[in-house]
Amino acid sequence: MEVVTFSLLRGVCQTPAYLAKRRGLFADVGIDAHIDIAPTAWVVPSRLAAGEIDFAVLPWTRVATAKSHDEDLVLLCGSGCEEAALVVRPGIDLADVKNVAVPQEGGMKDLTAASLMQTLGLGPDDAVRLPSGDGAIIAFVGQGADAAVMVEPYATMLEVLGLGRVVRRTGDVWPGAPGCSLATSRRLLNERPDLMSAVVGAYVRAAEHVHSHAADAAEVASGYIGVSAEIIARALDANSPDVRALHNTEAMNRILDLMAELGYIKQRPEGFTELRFLDEALERAGA
Repeated sequence: MEVVTFSLLRGVCQTPAYLAKRRGLFADVGIDAHIDIAPTAWVVPSRLAAGEIDFAVLPWTRVATAKSHDEDLVLLCGSGCEEAALVVRPGIDLADVKNVAVPQEGGMKDLTAASLMQTLGLGPDDAVRLPSGDGAIIAFVGQGADAAVMVEPYATMLEVLGLGRVVRRTGDVWPGAPGCSLATSRRLLNERPDLMSAVVGAYVRAAEHVHSHAADAAEVASGYIGVSAEIIARALDANSPDVRALHNTEAMNRILDLMAELGYIKQRPEGFTELRFLDEALERAGA
């Protein structure tokens, strides 16, 4: 067994990775997967580029912009899809929303918020900027904002608890847009194509397990996310992972255009995906 390190976050977008570890799909291909749950996506790219971790499931936008920080990272496989949701507090009509709690700039929650806020006639000054997604949720629950953008299962959790309602999702502005995705360093990809094939193959099998055994997937994810399996199962109904999401270049290009408009990037980055291992895995699976 080869020890391979994975950095993951907390959300249903990460569920294939949780399953591949817990249900032995990584082990089936000779991988002893060591899982590290990061507190926020911001800390992951530099560790991945430095070789402190081997793989990560993180927002694809972080990978796309990594070269501007001298971090040569590459996307291998989709996972999250249309994953951010705009949640509004009870008793507030969407047209009456005056501010939105959002995390740090550059991730899909922030970008979805920027696009949705434009449709509501809100601008950057109407954003309640917090250092993390957790911070945005806390500000929302603490009535520090009329609305907040977050990923699942937290949007469903707030609906179940009667603390908010989902009014828009990423798919309303960018249908099929990828979110958190499986990534590695360009160095490791060049050195170990065999490892890439093994990891992506296991990931594709795990994603299929999420679709075919949702209750089991929710139970596994609950242990990593810290939210009940019942809530996670409902969240998976609303927002299930999609390994093919990185093939949706039209949506990705529109998001990169928004990032340029917002000043997050100077020009559209190139060469940050390598999907041949995914396509080979899908062909082997007959998918």
